[in-house]
Amino acid sequence: MHRMVKVPVALSLLFGLSVLSLKVEAQVVDTVQSLEQVEVSAQRAPSTLRTAVPTQVVDAEKIESQGLLQLSDAVRQMAGVTLKDYGGIGGIKTVSARGLGSQFSTLTIDGVAVDDAQNGQVDLGRYLLTGAAYVSLSHGQQQEQLLSARAYAAGNVLNLESAEPRFFLAERTNLKVGMELGSFDMMNPSVQWEQKWNQRLKSSLLVSWLKSDGDYPFTLYYTAGREDSSSRERREHSAMHMLTADGSLYYTIGKGNGLTAKVHYMRGHHDLPGPVIFYTQRPSRQSTDEEVAFAQAKWKLEREKWKVQALGKLQQTYDRFEDSAAYTLTGYQMNDYRQREAYLSGSAMWSATQWLDLGGAADGSFGGLKTNLAQRNDVHRTNLMAVVSARVHHKGLEVRGNLLGTAISDRVGDLDTMPTYRRLSPYVGAMYTFGKGGLTLRYFYKETYRAPNFSELYFFTMPRNLRPECARQHNVGATLATGHVGATVDAYYNRVRDKILAIPTQNMFLWSMQNIGKVDILGVDATANFQFST
Repeated sequence: MHRMVKVPVALSLLFGLSVLSLKVEAQVVDTVQSLEQVEVSAQRAPSTLRTAVPTQVVDAEKIESQGLLQLSDAVRQMAGVTLKDYGGIGGIKTVSARGLGSQFSTLTIDGVAVDDAQNGQVDLGRYLLTGAAYVSLSHGQQQEQLLSARAYAAGNVLNLESAEPRFFLAERTNLKVGMELGSFDMMNPSVQWEQKWNQRLKSSLLVSWLKSDGDYPFTLYYTAGREDSSSRERREHSAMHMLTADGSLYYTIGKGNGLTAKVHYMRGHHDLPGPVIFYTQRPSRQSTDEEVAFAQAKWKLEREKWKVQALGKLQQTYDRFEDSAAYTLTGYQMNDYRQREAYLSGSAMWSATQWLDLGGAADGSFGGLKTNLAQRNDVHRTNLMAVVSARVHHKGLEVRGNLLGTAISDRVGDLDTMPTYRRLSPYVGAMYTFGKGGLTLRYFYKETYRAPNFSELYFFTMPRNLRPECARQHNVGATLATGHVGATVDAYYNRVRDKILAIPTQNMFLWSMQNIGKVDILGVDATANFQFST
């Protein structure tokens, strides 16, 4: 005789659900797959919308998609700049931002300034974009918390940031080979070797060679009206080649504690074409050679309440001009210039409260220029700078201010007196962001001080007591950021006092440098970015 036992319905359902859950859990476990681990790292580009100073960025994606080759090609993509190009792929290229002149713009590579005391202008054509993470241009000054005093002193800062090597965790070596081709026999092969030595140390070596014949076609007109006879010609004696090598080390000492070092070498040769006069192109025997070598290192330590940074650099630059044509009045001519500079910088930032940050920086550099010219062939310059800064931030409001002190002295062997320059230069900037960041209003005022360079003071000029140029920069603008649109508009007013101009005297080879009057510059910059995905 069997007795039937009744099981409550609730208990039956509970048992059924538990069995079902076990089945489902078993299925999930059976389908789990292990994926390869990936090391994730990225270099943050400067903000272009939430900043008190107008900032523009050309990132690596845009550099690759548009086939940008030289640093000057990236500058062409930016608003408010004038790129002075002296002759195609091999010519000198300098940048003038907002009408201030190229001497007010400072080029930095990985945050370390590139200096040229000879003429105050850096040739952007000497630097290629291969291996670049991004290029940024900041009007006024950069908004990073740790800056060198030389970066504070610049009227505009153009920064070329190198891309740090990235690896899958199982990988140790990356090898990249590239080739770019263009018109007029332009060729740019490159090889990049990236190595991960251990968990702390990475390195990168990039070698690039750029060459071009430069024999582009042009139409030569024999009358001013361009309606009579003409002929199709080709530019001659315009070939160039340039070898570039970059070696970088990235060492992680600890959390928030890192050391980077870079060695850069460039050697180039450019043929200079002669003038085109009526029915003939006069054969040219002019050429230039240049060589740039520098080694730099940067140490950075970040903690919750404070940050410190130290920079060091040794640089040597060699330029030579040669004219071997027999038709010149002086016959064979060769001028060479060799610059050397040693540079040190230290900066620190301390978060005093939740709304107040205090900082400072000090720089020192000693450089000299030697030349084969009989006129003052050995000059030296000592440059000392120090800055104190403060940043107040609360909710949507941010106010920055700093005061920069500059002391420059020259030493020239054949002059009885040595020029010295002293100046205090203020900066103040403010921005306010409404709500969660859709609209931002901004303003800054800055004084920039530029001492005369060696060419203006000592070479091919009538000696004068030149006063430094002083530029006062004003900027007021607004930025808008939505889900798909980013836009900026800025109005600026610059006034330059004691503008230095070159005026010829008895011939075109002897000039008089003079401070003349004032220059007023007004303008408006506007940018817009649209992003849509389907």
